[in-house]
Amino acid sequence: MAEKHIAIIGGGPAGLMAAEALSSSGHRVTVYDSMPTVARKFLLAGKSGLNITHSEEFGAFANRFGAASPQLRAALADFKPSDVRAWAEGLGTETFIGSSGRIFPKVMKASPLLRGWLARLEAQGVSIMTRHRWSGFDEGRLIFETPTGQSFVEYDAALLALGGASYPRLGSDAAWVDWLRSRGIDIAGFQPANCGFDVAWSTPFGDRFAGAPLKAVTATSEAGTFPGEFVISQTGIEGSLVYAHAAALRDRLAQQGSAALLVDLAPGRTTERLARDLARQDPKASLSNRLRKAAGIEGVKAGLVRELAEPSALSRPEDLARLIKALPIPLLRPRPIAEAISSAGGIRWSELDGHYMLRKLPGIFVAGEMIDWEAPTGGYLLTACFATGRAAAKGMESWLKR
Repeated sequence: MAEKHIAIIGGGPAGLMAAEALSSSGHRVTVYDSMPTVARKFLLAGKSGLNITHSEEFGAFANRFGAASPQLRAALADFKPSDVRAWAEGLGTETFIGSSGRIFPKVMKASPLLRGWLARLEAQGVSIMTRHRWSGFDEGRLIFETPTGQSFVEYDAALLALGGASYPRLGSDAAWVDWLRSRGIDIAGFQPANCGFDVAWSTPFGDRFAGAPLKAVTATSEAGTFPGEFVISQTGIEGSLVYAHAAALRDRLAQQGSAALLVDLAPGRTTERLARDLARQDPKASLSNRLRKAAGIEGVKAGLVRELAEPSALSRPEDLARLIKALPIPLLRPRPIAEAISSAGGIRWSELDGHYMLRKLPGIFVAGEMIDWEAPTGGYLLTACFATGRAAAKGMESWLKR
């Protein structure tokens, strides 16, 4: 097959993975990105330890994507978590399984992996053009806005891998939405995913406990019950345990106007035991002393009980025990999408054929967070971006052979 020019718009994980697959087949590939450097969100994720995938059994892994799990399954099966590990190690980055089952590079950084990846792409002939913001098509050519003016690029096939709507300062600003909608593409509105929530804290509580972690707790919502920890912020709550419930809480707020996260502050004790131990305390003692001696609760946990409990419940051991085991934190709203780790929404699956090509725009493919799916943190997001990038690359190869 004669060499074809493939344009990939977006230099994040999905776009770079597609570029790797296509260039290894001998195609001329150019990656265009609006930012001065590629993979900025990827690097940001690596600052706290790059969680590239998860070690759980594949069937459970593939079901972590909610309503989009059936659509994503084939792509994930073709690039499973074990394949992600092998790919990273092929780039010189050894990985390990953490206590939570999450998989990280041993160096706990993204930059060494990205350097190795970019070196491979360069060796395979991939060109990367930065500061190129895509602004649509003109007579079958791609239009880019660059520091030196408009640029028009001819292509044989193109991949849009422009990301969702979270962290817009890193490039995924969803500016593409209006252009695709003008071409009749149905796009679900973006919402924050893996996000924190606002809570109406009193000023004293917010000032005192902002930044304080709640450790060794469990939390319950319609998503289920999970152990973990989260953090009190000046405006509400955030952190991994909150993110695990974020989709369910966000949807409940949208549908019913109210939602609460139920927190068990003492998961190792039963309600009955707590009630007995609290009843043994001197009723004249302070609440702080009663909580500390009877339940081992102090600091931010005790502050949270005082902040949220009805005053009448604090003096009744049975009521106080029930609150400790299921303390409802009433939520006002999700934090803005610009702060969210990821976004829900995007191009609806009905707009794509089985090869990630837009039905209404033949020769134009999409991958990554542009598509309508979401997942919890834990390596699922990044793995699905890799997998859809590879799946779109295969679709492009099939298209070019026609």
